Amino acid sequence: NPYAGLVNHLRAAWLSGKTRPLEYRMAQLEALGRFLDEKKQEILEATALDMGKPAFEAYFTEILLCKNELNDTLNNLGSWMKDEHVDKNLVTKLDSAFIRKDPYGVVLIIAPWNYPIHLFLVPLIGAIAAGNCVVVKPSEISKHTERLIAETLSCYLDNDCFAVVTAGVQETTRLLENKFDYIFFTGTPSVGRVVMTAAAKHLTPVTLELGGKNPCYVSDVCDVQNVARRVAWGRFYNAGQTCIAPDYVLCSLEMQEKLMPALREAITEFFGPNPRESPDFGRIVGDKQFRRIRALLCSGRVAIGGQTDEKERYIAPTVLADVLPCDPAMQEEIFGPILPIVVVANMDEAIDFINARPRPLAIYAFSCDSKVVNQVLERTSSGGFCGNDTLMHVTLTSLPFGGIGNSGLGMYHGKFTFDTFTHHRGCLHRNMGLEALNALRYPPYSQQKLGLMTATFEVKRRGMCTLL
Repeated sequence: NPYAGLVNHLRAAWLSGKTRPLEYRMAQLEALGRFLDEKKQEILEATALDMGKPAFEAYFTEILLCKNELNDTLNNLGSWMKDEHVDKNLVTKLDSAFIRKDPYGVVLIIAPWNYPIHLFLVPLIGAIAAGNCVVVKPSEISKHTERLIAETLSCYLDNDCFAVVTAGVQETTRLLENKFDYIFFTGTPSVGRVVMTAAAKHLTPVTLELGGKNPCYVSDVCDVQNVARRVAWGRFYNAGQTCIAPDYVLCSLEMQEKLMPALREAITEFFGPNPRESPDFGRIVGDKQFRRIRALLCSGRVAIGGQTDEKERYIAPTVLADVLPCDPAMQEEIFGPILPIVVVANMDEAIDFINARPRPLAIYAFSCDSKVVNQVLERTSSGGFCGNDTLMHVTLTSLPFGGIGNSGLGMYHGKFTFDTFTHHRGCLHRNMGLEALNALRYPPYSQQKLGLMTATFEVKRRGMCTLL
């Protein structure tokens, strides 16, 4: 296997214990901070070349949010790493019982193209913080960013413990044949199944950050202008190429009529009368992706936008009205600047519609009545949830981010990333003496021994009184 030597080299480094000290982990994380600071301009340029990403959006998602994750980790790593002492029973009162935070070993991070810095760096921060050696595989689709990562990251990190592999589909298949101790994958559900199958051969644990069609319910009681701005921002950010973007709107026929002019106004406010000329609206990453998204424009009727330019890979911010559940735009994750509106009679019908489909990565609900927002939250299931806004829940390092069911497995961000890449090892360190206390559990057994064992080992319900 072409990657066996690399994986073995990293495993030897990990076994040497090099990555375990707090000082080493902090030094590598500080180096990632320097990478973000010193390569800021190159990151903005590479993401602009790959997908016309506006510098504002690139700075916010690829640099600022990464620095937040980094600083949160640097601020707290010392306490996260500490042994966690736990409750003990009567028998072990004089012993030490704790959870040791062990690294897994050699881990693999496979990143996607849509946020090509953020989605490799945030998992990498947690993997380093947890004391692992890491192989990073950036996406070959965002080729300028891939080249930047491949050529510069090694100048900042310890090359004995961290490696970048550039690979297409065939090479990645070979890479996955190797035994890793953990695999973190971000991408589509179909490739997620391939990764999970490869991991199963070595019984390797995985985190799968996948996608899905994220519903956005808009109730009849809301501030239409605010809803339109927040939904348009979330849908058209990064030209719609965001795994947690609102994928479709569910609302009543009356609300659809009110939303249309408000969405048209919001799109004009954001991108001007011709979004194609706006420096704040991106492009589709590749020709294949462009053609797939363009084919979805035949769903319902184009109420706003709909213009395309294959040469530029431009698709205008588009809203589709009167979309039916059987239309092409409702059969797959859109991952582009198209927002279908599906008409439902009421909230109950919207909730039934959501629950009849695979569980999404995010659900959005808009209403001035918090009872409506809470009903959608309580009666549905999704990776994450945001009431009265879109995307914003992922900006908090204090919230876990991840999918459920078809939208993924596992979670990360902040301490959750550290925990994802950490084996929580249950440890009990007993006293070598006091053997008389152990005599109760040794044969020959007796009813008296069993009674005493029960009294010393039993966990009782709170509030139950024991009379001795």
